[in-house]
Amino acid sequence: MTTAKDIMSAGTQWIPAHETLDRAAQMMRDHEVGALPVSANGGQDRMVGIITDRDIVIKCVASGHDPSAVTAGELCDGTPRWIDASAGVDAVLEEMQSHRIRRLPVVEGKRLVGMISEADLARHLSDEQVAGWAEKVYAGS
Repeated sequence: MTTAKDIMSAGTQWIPAHETLDRAAQMMRDHEVGALPVSANGGQDRMVGIITDRDIVIKCVASGHDPSAVTAGELCDGTPRWIDASAGVDAVLEEMQSHRIRRLPVVEGKRLVGMISEADLARHLSDEQVAGWAEKVYAGS
């Protein structure tokens, strides 16, 4: 059985909740990623959310806020979603589809070990699986 750990990208970088969004954008650029999990109190033991490059643009910049004055923790909202590293691909797809999310953190033994993105799905799944996922995530069907 193919698992979440088999298809994820390893080496996910955290950003502490107290860091500013301009720092988050720099980290995304430096690590060539579009999302960062946000950790509580600067530690890497508890995820309080995820911020994306799109969140920074839409919720901060386009709303007239200064990214050097808004923190990653302030931008996070809702309950963070994640999946266990041993979960099968069907469970990964269900979690992403049911919550209409494009990136999913992967946890093993309560530690973040990676992230599954659209690119990971495209690399590891069949065209039919990716098409079904995209239809449900983007069209909301």
